Amino acid sequence: MFRINFTINNKGYTVDVDEALRLVDLLRDKFQLTGTKEGCAEGECGACTVIMDGRTVQSCLVMAFQADGSNITTIEGLEREDGLHPIQRAFLDAGAVQCGFCTPGMVLSSKALLDKNSNPSREEIREGLSGNLCRCTGYNKIVDAVALASKYLKEEESDGASENSRK
Repeated sequence: MFRINFTINNKGYTVDVDEALRLVDLLRDKFQLTGTKEGCAEGECGACTVIMDGRTVQSCLVMAFQADGSNITTIEGLEREDGLHPIQRAFLDAGAVQCGFCTPGMVLSSKALLDKNSNPSREEIREGLSGNLCRCTGYNKIVDAVALASKYLKEEESDGASENSRK
């Protein structure tokens, strides 16, 4: 048994975990963060993607004890009081959501990409999403959604800067 301290979606936790417990199971079963999906259990599909310390990881391949000291963001961590996160809104507006199973992982991979590169090319977007599979559709609308999210985030940043300059 391991005692771990970590942050999930900006809230600190201390929990005891078995050495065989995977991060995906901890998130889903202990914390009811069921937006993180388990698709393949082999790290191939990206449905279980979370952001851990600023980079995407497949939570089905991470043992829970390995998250000790980490800062983790799940899809639920993007929730805002004023509505959808700009990336989530872009996925809806671009028609990039089909069955929804892969969407949380796609959105988090998009967030990690856009946090590092606010203006990615279509090729960089494809590369950033390369660890995520969508079985329902081609990827053009998903790539369009990430490009649109980049625009939305810039607009939000610009609006915030304008508000601050008026204060």
